[in-house]
Amino acid sequence: MTKQIRAGSVAIGGGAPVSIQSMLNVPAEDIAGSIEQAKRLEAAGCQIIRAAVPDLSAVQLIYALKQSLKIPVVADIHFDYRIAIECVEAGVDKIRINPGNIGSESRVKAVADACRRKNIPIRIGVNSGSLEKHILARYGAPTAEALCESALFHASLLEKFDFTDIVLSMKSSDVPTMIKAYELASGKCDYPLHLGVTEAGTERMGLIKSAAGIGSLLMHGIGDTIRISLTADPVKEIYAAQDILKAIGIRNDGVSFVSCPTCGRTKIDLISLANEAEERLRGCKKNIKVAIMGCVVNGPGEAREADIGIAGGKGEGLIFKKGKIIKKVPESKLISELIREIDKM
Repeated sequence: MTKQIRAGSVAIGGGAPVSIQSMLNVPAEDIAGSIEQAKRLEAAGCQIIRAAVPDLSAVQLIYALKQSLKIPVVADIHFDYRIAIECVEAGVDKIRINPGNIGSESRVKAVADACRRKNIPIRIGVNSGSLEKHILARYGAPTAEALCESALFHASLLEKFDFTDIVLSMKSSDVPTMIKAYELASGKCDYPLHLGVTEAGTERMGLIKSAAGIGSLLMHGIGDTIRISLTADPVKEIYAAQDILKAIGIRNDGVSFVSCPTCGRTKIDLISLANEAEERLRGCKKNIKVAIMGCVVNGPGEAREADIGIAGGKGEGLIFKKGKIIKKVPESKLISELIREIDKM
């Protein structure tokens, strides 16, 4: 088990629940737009939010986020150690840096000391494009071994100044490389691990790569907090993270869906119905299993295992609750009636 650190109200590592993160993609100078997006992310279920702070003037965004949100705020900083110190003064809950790119040891010490005074952890974020020249030269490519060595090298820079409230990430856009890097780090240190596949791609491919990489590690007990990186609205990252955690059994809050792939027996537009049900129940917090089935061959059986569900007929469907038929409904009213019954539960 990893050690535990805290980013504001959220515990990371040490047996704490796996937390979900995302990052704002609105320009830092657009404070109003950043706040609007941050509130949407918080409402969707984001538990830790990160914002890029590219210069000292952008520290104003941290003040604004802290005043507007209940969830912890992380400042993403590169090169200028003064930005990190100013973000600490602004009340940020966590800093994301690479100690090796902010200058001399005295600057690293200044950041470590500032964070220690306020009990603020530091995430060391390494990825394939940010490896040090001497490490890249040794391995010849951004291998898993190179990523792990880089992360531990950066951690050692903080450890020199007795700072160990550290979270590590070793992200790669290559899933096997990412998996191996985290496996190596897990065997070499007890720091909490922030999982992610960097530059994973569009909503479709990014979700697939993230599920494969992050899901694989979590199933083997590796990983303490996650961020799904998608070329999409960041809110989609939160939904994707929630779905991955539900799929592997780590979270059981909210609706879990079972739906069939359809076949020649299907006489209703099950694909549209399943998508509608999923979208309309996205915000439902009830811990229930919902089955959306296309016909009576598998439908009643699957619905029996679910808390509630539908099984299609010809232009109509049956609504089951705990395996028992409660009503027959025209296809056009199936989802509305399903939701009406869920509201009663």
